[in-house]
Amino acid sequence: MLVEGTIRWQVTEDCPWDVLLALALRDLAGLAGECAETIPPVHPVPVPIAARRLPADLDGIDRVALAAQWRGWWAGIILRETRPFMSPVRPPHFEVFDRALELQELLHRHYDAAMRWSTDRHAEYERSVRQRGSSLPAIYRLVQRRQLQLRRQSNSFRVDLTVLPLSRYGGWVVAPDTIVVSSSLRDDPEAFQAWFEPIVEALV
Repeated sequence: MLVEGTIRWQVTEDCPWDVLLALALRDLAGLAGECAETIPPVHPVPVPIAARRLPADLDGIDRVALAAQWRGWWAGIILRETRPFMSPVRPPHFEVFDRALELQELLHRHYDAAMRWSTDRHAEYERSVRQRGSSLPAIYRLVQRRQLQLRRQSNSFRVDLTVLPLSRYGGWVVAPDTIVVSSSLRDDPEAFQAWFEPIVEALV
């Protein structure tokens, strides 16, 4: 996780493993229309979808229960303060989902494909950070400029940026202090700065 800020404000940037894994499984199961609907499908698509153009095998899995269990998992990982420091999603038994049996079964069937996809996407994010740097220095400059305009120190705030490989270009506010940003927007410095500037103006 990357961090920028002062004692009064903080912005973080991350591409969390559990969030990648959850979105891969959501899209593998064809649940994008009913789980975290504001977050577009991932790109590129996980392997079984790319190979068959169909959702993954859900035979014997209660789709309604699966969607509810996925939403419960998502609620605990999308916010930084509730996300486990170390992922509890571990093969072969996925004990963390012993009370979410449909989700546990989905992981038993498709963990390898979802994890392979997540590993590749996380490696792409890390390469992007090495090559282009993070988005945080630009945000720091925006905050400094806004403070100069207002002739005062910033209000206290925190924003957590979650950078994800999504099929649409943009950013989505998912909680008061949590923003999901597509990799494509984050990797376009001018567009990202223009998109984030109104947020800085509102927060500072």
